Amino acid sequence: MAAPQIGRTLRRLRQEQQLTQAALATRLGISASYLNLIEHDQRGVTASLLIKLAETLRVDLAALSGSAERQLEAQLREVFADPLLGAEAVPDVEAAALAAGSPAAARAVLALYRALRVAREDAGGIALPSGRRILLPTEEARDFFGDRANHFPALEQAAEALGAELAASPAEANHAIAERLRRAHGLVVRVGPLEDGGLRRYDPAARLLELSEMLPRESRGFHMAFQLALLELRAPVEAEIERAAPSSPEAAGLIRIGLLNYLAAALLMPYAAFLAAAQALRHDMDRLAARFGVSFEQACQRSASLQRPGARGVPFFFLRVDPAGNVTKRFSAAGFPFARYGGSCPRWVVHTALASPGSLRTQVARLPDGATFLCFARAVATPATRWGDPPAVHIVAMGCDIARAPDLAYADGLDPVQAAVEIGLSCRLCDRQGCRSRAFPPLEHRLALDPLTTTGASPYRFEVRRS
Repeated sequence: MAAPQIGRTLRRLRQEQQLTQAALATRLGISASYLNLIEHDQRGVTASLLIKLAETLRVDLAALSGSAERQLEAQLREVFADPLLGAEAVPDVEAAALAAGSPAAARAVLALYRALRVAREDAGGIALPSGRRILLPTEEARDFFGDRANHFPALEQAAEALGAELAASPAEANHAIAERLRRAHGLVVRVGPLEDGGLRRYDPAARLLELSEMLPRESRGFHMAFQLALLELRAPVEAEIERAAPSSPEAAGLIRIGLLNYLAAALLMPYAAFLAAAQALRHDMDRLAARFGVSFEQACQRSASLQRPGARGVPFFFLRVDPAGNVTKRFSAAGFPFARYGGSCPRWVVHTALASPGSLRTQVARLPDGATFLCFARAVATPATRWGDPPAVHIVAMGCDIARAPDLAYADGLDPVQAAVEIGLSCRLCDRQGCRSRAFPPLEHRLALDPLTTTGASPYRFEVRRS
């Protein structure tokens, strides 16, 4: 069966490689007219042709899934649903056509919309430290990692080379890194109390790395690995930043820290060993964390970065959210269409996980377009640094396409059909009628208000506009 939107994806990949339909058809051994029908989703693609397409275009099969187009389309729908644009309603079919046929123009529309939102914030009296930005540094850094599916081959290679020199098992990694810091850099690691609730402090002059006594063992190891990456692996990090050409020093700084964190994870959880363990343990994150001496969140994030061609892990999305719904980290190799602006669906397990901190909660989540994902989430609390301070709480969530559910231990005992929970991208973009959890009416449909009739099914009734 053809993958969803394979024609649009194929046309984009062909145009990016500056191939004509005739040239690509010749390489595939099919007629140009047949290729044209495939690109317009009027013909299916056999498994053998799909493999040949991937080989000819030099892409992984996952690149033909259409996830990039779906994510771009979801973002465009979110933008066009904003009533403050003051424009005619844009049908979903036109948003899909723009995302598929003119992806560069679609991204330009998104950039303009981000600029509009920043301008609104400026007009409301919110001043940014370094002046007006088309894209906030945090959003630019988030897009940097999201656009690359949080996978960096050059950093993986650098971490593997350094890891080979350390030659330590997961149980010995912390000790090996501390010894490397001491012998190669004359750096002493000291654990003790830090002022002002700090967690880590590096004094280059004294060659001293101080770690807070409040840090659990796995976090101490991560901070030491971060420090080693900072001292020995800056070159590949700076090369990634130079290629990205961030728009501001603030964005560059955030990206730099994120890449050093990536290297720290790659040192503690080497790619091949971690992938093999993830497959053997069926992605039981607690067992993975125990095996590599890392935290639940670190194991989750590493699992979502296993996107090496030829040795790819399960394509996951990863999300970290605070109790107020603010997204602090987000990237997706699974094609999940995150809402960029405003809140997400209150029925999603990401938000219901707050009801049982520390417990892992699972959910089969089905979106309005039928796309279905196996999701799991946990509310994680970090201890307060002093009495009277509230603990910091955030939700760590992951998910994958339901087709990959058998690869996860969390799917055991679940019936994907019976257990499915209908969710939306966000209330403002969701067409589902009768949802008791709806916080806002959908932006593109007319409210149906009748004072003579009330219903407890949903606080908002509306008439669905047909495109």
